[in-house]
Amino acid sequence: MSPRTVDWLPVPPDAAAPRNNGLRERKKRLLRQQLSDTATELFVERGFDDVRITEIADACGVSEKTVYNYFPTKESLILDRWQSTPTALLRGLADPAVTPIEAALRVLDSELTSWTSWFARHPDPSEASARVRRFADLIQATPSLRAYERDMTDQLIAQAAQVLAARVGMDPEDPEPQMAAGALLELWRVQGRSLRRHLDATSTSAQIYKLVSSDVQRAARLLTDGLASFDTLKRRAPTRHRSFPTAPHIPKRSSRT
Repeated sequence: MSPRTVDWLPVPPDAAAPRNNGLRERKKRLLRQQLSDTATELFVERGFDDVRITEIADACGVSEKTVYNYFPTKESLILDRWQSTPTALLRGLADPAVTPIEAALRVLDSELTSWTSWFARHPDPSEASARVRRFADLIQATPSLRAYERDMTDQLIAQAAQVLAARVGMDPEDPEPQMAAGALLELWRVQGRSLRRHLDATSTSAQIYKLVSSDVQRAARLLTDGLASFDTLKRRAPTRHRSFPTAPHIPKRSSRT
């Protein structure tokens, strides 16, 4: 395999990234995407456990050390594609002018737009649909990828609960911010399942966007009454007099295979 960017799946823009950050930073972003795309292609073709990091490095014309400089674990090569999600979500949840549900829906809509735009650009809709399904099947068939995905979600829920608690002066371990954070993150599961269900070669990108967005809005309506009143919760002193840790750290797995 020659070094290339295979554009395997869409990568949403990182709103926190500087717009004019120079040629060096642009090259780094392109290499990171190339590594992730190439790894994804190999994992889907041969299975996650049957691909070695050295093979990914060789395919991209870099050293194994360079791969680990960009991705600390083998799992992160395929599941860190949406790294901008936590930044965008936490920033939105911290904005008192926006309700928690509105903040989540804005991020979800941005990601859905990235998916449908990628689908519209793809020359073969059938192949695009097949790629998404093979990607989802790979994750479901690989225990280490499912575990890594759960760890990422748990970490983001903990971070979101801290931001939500700060909005109303509550303890991050109180049930209200914990429940609100968990409910908000469930909307990503709804969107992912809906996208796989509606993404097919017979639908246009506009039709897919409309169908998936409708499913997410339906799910969000079930949460709206409860989360819309979140900011009206009475501020009170924490129930425990102790400090609270930052979001849990996900230990790095040994993935040098």
